[in-house]
Amino acid sequence: MSPLHYGDETLDLVSGKSLFDYADSLDVRVPTSCGRSGECHECIVEVKQGLDALTPPEASEEFLRDNYRLACRALVQDTSADIEFAVLRRQPRILTESVGRDVELEPLVHRRGEGIYVGDERVDAYRGQMYGLAIDVGTTTVVLNLVDLESGETIHTASFENPQKFGGSDIMHRISYDGGAYTGELQQVMLSSINFEIGEMSRQLRFHRRRIYDVVMVGNTTMRDILFGVDAQSVGERPYKSIIELAVEDGDRDSTAINVTAKELGLRVFPGANVYSGPLIGCHVGSDVAADLLAIGMDEKEETVMLVDVGTNTEVIVGNRHRLMAASCPAGPAFEGGEITYGMPGYEGAVETVEIVDGKAQYTTIGGGQPQGICGSGLVDLLAELRRTGTMNQLGVFDDGSDSFYFAPENGMSVSRSDVSALAQAKSANYCGQRIVLRRYGVPADGIEKLYLAGGFANYVDVANAVRIGFIANVPQERVTKVGNAALEGATIMLRSTRMRRVIEDMASQIEHVELETTPDFFDIFVDGCMFEPMGSAL
Repeated sequence: MSPLHYGDETLDLVSGKSLFDYADSLDVRVPTSCGRSGECHECIVEVKQGLDALTPPEASEEFLRDNYRLACRALVQDTSADIEFAVLRRQPRILTESVGRDVELEPLVHRRGEGIYVGDERVDAYRGQMYGLAIDVGTTTVVLNLVDLESGETIHTASFENPQKFGGSDIMHRISYDGGAYTGELQQVMLSSINFEIGEMSRQLRFHRRRIYDVVMVGNTTMRDILFGVDAQSVGERPYKSIIELAVEDGDRDSTAINVTAKELGLRVFPGANVYSGPLIGCHVGSDVAADLLAIGMDEKEETVMLVDVGTNTEVIVGNRHRLMAASCPAGPAFEGGEITYGMPGYEGAVETVEIVDGKAQYTTIGGGQPQGICGSGLVDLLAELRRTGTMNQLGVFDDGSDSFYFAPENGMSVSRSDVSALAQAKSANYCGQRIVLRRYGVPADGIEKLYLAGGFANYVDVANAVRIGFIANVPQERVTKVGNAALEGATIMLRSTRMRRVIEDMASQIEHVELETTPDFFDIFVDGCMFEPMGSAL
């Protein structure tokens, strides 16, 4: 009898037992709301090994691709095989830190005596709590802040891995998936996961979910549109704009911001709660970047600054409160674990720092245990160290002519030449965005007074190493500030202040969007960006 693997845990295989049963045995929480009948499509797991040892997919699983299954429908039928699975709702390393910005408390919902009001309308009786929820819906992770609307204090933060992974690791694949036979599945899975987290939060903190009266959600254009049930197909086609952007341009809407009720969206909080999404900036630059701008106080900046929000889709903003330019860089998932042989997101067991000493890699892992793979910060370190030591040239070729370099030889883990090529292209996307926007704006890298690095990946990256390989602009290091999860902070600001919602909507409408691919020498810049060397500071 062979074992079933989940992380470091193993259990004996039993014929007819479902992966959901094994999750129960391991005390692993798997979302479900249908009583394990296969109807809710929430209990998605990734089968990493032994897919053929399970019963064939049922009709309820037709929306899933590749090695993804519903835990309740996948039953063991071959006990002689090894089976390994992972729940898609894993708990990532929570990034709660941000720049922090004090704003006057002006929430949409307020208490008056024993009543709860929106404006002059009484919507509910006060029952001891009045909460709001700020949510950053990222391509890879989702993070939530529970906010006390009476004090403005954030009282709880939670996060989980984006469960839409089965639809593709990047936004273009998810757009394609959502436009196919299973339209609405990505929205449903996300809403189910958010509702699941709200339920966990309410049980842990002992309050009723109906005490949440206001919700602010931000995300890139694709993630936002899919979540709100907006057809995202136009985002994947030239001119890469949401149909909501197009409606504003046609004069059919005043703003790209969204307001719906929780009941309309299917969010399990107070049914009449308003669910707001901040404005889009342009093309793939979404409401998460608008939230970033609020978090760093761009509406008050007189000096020229630069914001780089690093992720599967990296966004670049240059300017001040008088003039702003923005661009989106389709970096892809390479630095977040996708398409790299031993790549993984920033979870426990991921190699996060690397130093090469006497030709051998020395590393640390998240959690301090044995390496399970390597995450983005580790990959940046590794590439920079390979260049510093001369082990790899600027073209990404190993000096000894080999096809790989072992960063954890005792575990058989290496970075291959093809991995380096994928990383070079992902890096170049970031390079192009920064280089072109700086040039279009008319400011050299050393003319930037402050470079803000936003997002989970950027928070943990070694800045000097990132500059060394051309991942970020060659701005003097003392001017670089990591702002953490600025999107979540900005969403929280919008939750605390309706005035700031109006501020960012006005600002977003005036930002100039730069289409990178229309730049005449784009290809030349992209080729330069594939080199592992610092970005030039000249225009």
